[in-house]
Amino acid sequence: MAVVLAKSVFLFPGQGAQSVGMGRALCASSPAAARIFENADEILGYGLSEICFNGPKEILDATEHSQPALLVCSIAALESLRETDPTAANAANSCAGLSLGEYTAMVYSSAMSFEDGLRVVRERGLAMQEAADAQPSGMVSVLGLEDAKVAELCDAARQSGEIMQIANYLCPGNIAVSGHAASCQRVVDLAESFGAMRAMPLAVAGAFHTSIMQSAEVRLARVLAGVEIRLPRIPVISNVDASPHFEADDIRQVLIRQVCSPVYWYTSMKRLIEEGMDHFVEVGNGRVLRGLMKRINRRIECSGVPE
Repeated sequence: MAVVLAKSVFLFPGQGAQSVGMGRALCASSPAAARIFENADEILGYGLSEICFNGPKEILDATEHSQPALLVCSIAALESLRETDPTAANAANSCAGLSLGEYTAMVYSSAMSFEDGLRVVRERGLAMQEAADAQPSGMVSVLGLEDAKVAELCDAARQSGEIMQIANYLCPGNIAVSGHAASCQRVVDLAESFGAMRAMPLAVAGAFHTSIMQSAEVRLARVLAGVEIRLPRIPVISNVDASPHFEADDIRQVLIRQVCSPVYWYTSMKRLIEEGMDHFVEVGNGRVLRGLMKRINRRIECSGVPE
């Protein structure tokens, strides 16, 4: 891993970054990482490690499995780093996570224990899967359009009684929209006429970050009410408003709101850069967040754990 600079940010990936084989090499080389996966299997009551290491892909991709899998893999990567370089593992001045990854950031910041974070994420995944199963819906990645033009595309695709809206502001020219299945198909069909380079349906269970997830929000609120949330030792930038929160009740509320609210990733990263953060470390599986940062600001140094 590259040396972590003084003003550094740890970033934690969200759903979609999972892949079969995730964590296998990490556990083979790090006893601390292996212990995290073993603990996760015990907490969850099933073999998450087997699903991560060997699949099959359709099981790993299920929301109820991919969400805990990504949290566990990121925490295992941190523990592996802590074995070899404890200073680097604790060097972040701020942290953030994309959607599901915000829970990993809460664990890293000590606002939530690993055990509680994993249990909450398991319930979050189950609740979001159930909400998605209740009505056909989905998400579409729209490339090459400005925010305002994507909003116009959503308006054109949405018919009476349907939901279709921007769900993830990822980086300039890369926005994910969410809504009912029919409106998702219209987004794909209409995107080229609006000037988009490409519009691709995403392999997710449903319309995350819209009111279609309302039942999941209610269920998550009940779960979070019973979880101890402590003062974060470093700021965690919220997806909901691109701001840090330090009171337990405020943290609970932004985590609850996140289920149905858009993700302001681009705004969050701009804020951190404006605050002088000059090194971003993606912790966990994949390179999605590093790719987004290249589109946000190519001059920012990025690295990964594991590389």
